Amino acid sequence: MSTHAARLIRPDGCETASPYKRRTHNGAAMPNGHNGHLDSRRFRNVLGRFATGVVAITALDPESGEPCGLAANAFTSVSLEPPLVAFCVAHTSTSWPKVRGAKVVTVNVLAEHQQPVCAQLANRGGDKFADLRWTGSPSGNPVIEGALAWIDCVVEAEHPAGDHMIVVARVTQLDTHAEGGPLVFFRGGYGRFETST
Repeated sequence: MSTHAARLIRPDGCETASPYKRRTHNGAAMPNGHNGHLDSRRFRNVLGRFATGVVAITALDPESGEPCGLAANAFTSVSLEPPLVAFCVAHTSTSWPKVRGAKVVTVNVLAEHQQPVCAQLANRGGDKFADLRWTGSPSGNPVIEGALAWIDCVVEAEHPAGDHMIVVARVTQLDTHAEGGPLVFFRGGYGRFETST
């Protein structure tokens, strides 16, 4: 029986080290907030210990016919029957209204070498698809070259949740695309996993 160990490796090839220091008192973790209110930095630091993959959500703008999209690291499968996925989008996103206007949206699972793609799609304004190579999914939406997989889906519900919108979408078609490891977001940075047996 083999065991698999995984380490998060930054794009420069170095292992990540935690930039966060734990405050303790008599061996117990000390909260950064007071009066029942959480400090936003502490919230971000603690939740940053949960590693996530990174996706690009793409579509064709129904008004212009041009590709549009955004990057997200809050993505999950929800249900097998019916096949549902969910992702979170900030209320302040200027890209989501364009993507949302399409009948079908496409989730691209980004690969470990695609941090520049993530950064480009996370930018505000400008042509987010400048110099990006892509082919069309069955719905016609961009499947970014080098993405590990694509998922065509139809938005079924949007639930306001704090400063984000939780989007639930029904999967219509999906497939694997390229080979490689995933782009991973962990402790405020991007990296990849290196596995051993």
